[in-house]
Amino acid sequence: MNGNDPGVIDATVPKSPMWMIGALSITQTAGYGVLYYAFSVFIPPMSRDLHAGVAQLTGAITLAVLVSGVAAPLIGRWLDRHGGRGLMTLGSVLGGLAVLAWSQVRTVAQLYLVCGVLGVASAMVLYEAAFAVIVAWFDATRRARALLAVTVVAGFASSIFLPLTGFLVDLYGWRQALVILAAGYALTSVPLHALAVRSRAAPPHVNRREVVGAALRERPFWLLAAAFLTQTGAVSVMGVLLVTYLIALGHAPVFAAAVAGLLGVLSVTGRLVTTGLQGRWSVALITAVMFGVQGLAAVLLPLIGRSTAGAVAGVVLFGLGFGVGTIARPALLADRYGTGAYASLSGALALPITAAKAVAPLLAAGIAQVVGYPAVMGAVAAACALGALSLIAYHRNTHPTPATA
Repeated sequence: MNGNDPGVIDATVPKSPMWMIGALSITQTAGYGVLYYAFSVFIPPMSRDLHAGVAQLTGAITLAVLVSGVAAPLIGRWLDRHGGRGLMTLGSVLGGLAVLAWSQVRTVAQLYLVCGVLGVASAMVLYEAAFAVIVAWFDATRRARALLAVTVVAGFASSIFLPLTGFLVDLYGWRQALVILAAGYALTSVPLHALAVRSRAAPPHVNRREVVGAALRERPFWLLAAAFLTQTGAVSVMGVLLVTYLIALGHAPVFAAAVAGLLGVLSVTGRLVTTGLQGRWSVALITAVMFGVQGLAAVLLPLIGRSTAGAVAGVVLFGLGFGVGTIARPALLADRYGTGAYASLSGALALPITAAKAVAPLLAAGIAQVVGYPAVMGAVAAACALGALSLIAYHRNTHPTPATA
């Protein structure tokens, strides 16, 4: 497609946008599996070979997350101007090369350098970029289902790639496993992004700078930022520390890991419920309720989590909202600000949210060491409650009552 004319479609691209949704479902699953989730499996063997502690190695993936957030605003502006096809194809090449380079690192400094490149590649190919492509191509009635389709499939990335990576490491060693993953990712994602993604840029008459500037000056944008920043921080804390906390409550490590594994499956359930309810209620209110349920779960875990049933109940309640923010954020941004500057706005919003995702687990681990895990759960509950209240305020601000209209 011609990036300067959103009405012209490249003849080399399959005509049905469903081809694009199928392709993005596959590339997002592979991208999150290889560029993010697989890292945890490599920590033990890298620790031995690189003579580094777990904290040092974990810092590398934290750096990748932070770099992806810093790159997000620039990537967003590019997506609005040129569309996603070329960018996501190049990002797939960069991601594959970075994983290949990762297989050859000999020092922690080299690992950090590679993870910095991984962060840039992630910003180019993962959800933020994929959502920008979807928002540009689908109208409001079909957008929710398109987002749902991609995120439901990609929600199983950890379930697929954690055991697969463990199998490859056990069979070939960690360096060869990375070579295999790099080749598999590149051979899958590069052609799919090049052939199936449609590069529809924003209409040329849209003044993106004006749209972004106006959004940054108004209260609803910052209410969205507060909502998703706080809830993302809470989700990140639970994703990293839940197994450790369940063990601290007295559960066996195998049980703790199995229960924590429910989060991935339940995130899909939450997305399905949220999308199904969008025809009846506001996305902001549905998401606020989900965030509130997560806050309730964080309050209940210290109280009932020592029993098997209590631990499962707490994790189930929290898990229902685990992936809701992922599909609610693009829906709310596109509904309020339109699609012409969506990627630019999403990139601006992604920077603080990604920072929260990276930093929150480190802060929570420090709190746990000083005052214990109940305080961490209290902070998670407060963050979820603040996210819910911010969305309620956003809804009231954008849908005023007759008395205030």
